[in-house]
Amino acid sequence: MKQVVPAPAPSSAGAAQVDSHDIRERAARRIRGRRHLLAPILIGILIALVIASAGVGAVPLSAGQVLTLLAEPLGIELPWAVSEQERAVFWVIRLPRIALGALVGGGLATAGAALQGLFRNPLADPGLIGVSAGASFAAALVIVLGSALLGAFYTTEWYSIFALPIGAFIGGLLAVHLVFRLARSAHQPVLTTMLLAGIAINALAGAGTGFLTFIADDAALRGIAFWSLGSLGGATWQTVAASAPFLLLSSLLLPRYAMPLNLVLLGEAEAAHLGVDVEKVRRRVILLAAFGVGAAVAFTGVIGFVGLIVPHLVRLIAGPDHRALIPLSGLLGAALLVGADLIARTVVAPAELPIGVVTAAVGAPFFLWLLVNRKVDVA
Repeated sequence: MKQVVPAPAPSSAGAAQVDSHDIRERAARRIRGRRHLLAPILIGILIALVIASAGVGAVPLSAGQVLTLLAEPLGIELPWAVSEQERAVFWVIRLPRIALGALVGGGLATAGAALQGLFRNPLADPGLIGVSAGASFAAALVIVLGSALLGAFYTTEWYSIFALPIGAFIGGLLAVHLVFRLARSAHQPVLTTMLLAGIAINALAGAGTGFLTFIADDAALRGIAFWSLGSLGGATWQTVAASAPFLLLSSLLLPRYAMPLNLVLLGEAEAAHLGVDVEKVRRRVILLAAFGVGAAVAFTGVIGFVGLIVPHLVRLIAGPDHRALIPLSGLLGAALLVGADLIARTVVAPAELPIGVVTAAVGAPFFLWLLVNRKVDVA
């Protein structure tokens, strides 16, 4: 009689490997499903916040009136009546502010997501490379010493509109350039040296801003204090048009580096072996982030936590793939800043809170929650 040999039982190690693979595959499917749902959800939230922000204020507008005003340029007539005063408030005051807030929020969050991937550090944010501190120092310089530096231009309309943004933008880019040059000249890994150089430049620019604050008169002191906390109060179509090319350049081009950033997460040496020109990617990502953040800081002041917190939140929901992380961070950042500006305008009305106070009040507790629940790996 032929003896039947029973099949060997699978080893516990093999079964564990199969179970682990199944768990990872199920988790990946869940993340992909959430990723596909997140984009339309964020677009819907952004549209709802735009309508709410456009309607709330001293001159209230209903949702129907807001939709009527938005449809007018398209030649679509809706049944809600709108007065000339309401039309002027919408087009001249509120819509430029909403547009600037969406552009700045998207630019800051996009830059934050890209820099966190480039530095492989969840604590990296746009201010880490010195752009915010450099822009702050240059802005304080213009506010305090504008008359001495610009002479006859000080009393012109050009000065009142563009001197501060241009000075802040140039200061931010010069700070980034200095950080990059210091990192390239040191005989150490570039990213490590950039982090250290960024800390040093931030401290140096902060010292300069502190000195200018010390010598400022009361009017300049109020200007520095309000500007350093961020505001969308000065938004006009001129500022939107001036900042949009830089912010859109950053937000639209950074997603092109999603795949190289995914490979850089494995390590620079591994990414280089896989065909990534790490030096080129590093230079272009930092340059694009600096352009976007520099324009944002130049026109709205320093707004904290957007570039740090938004990528974390998106990463928790949609995973670390930069192909989704960067554009989804841009959408959430735009919605967050439009919503924060709505709170800043209404919570202490008729006065207005600096928008940086609102983003810090929301971002800091959320970041502490991430740390307490070990959602952030700081090692």
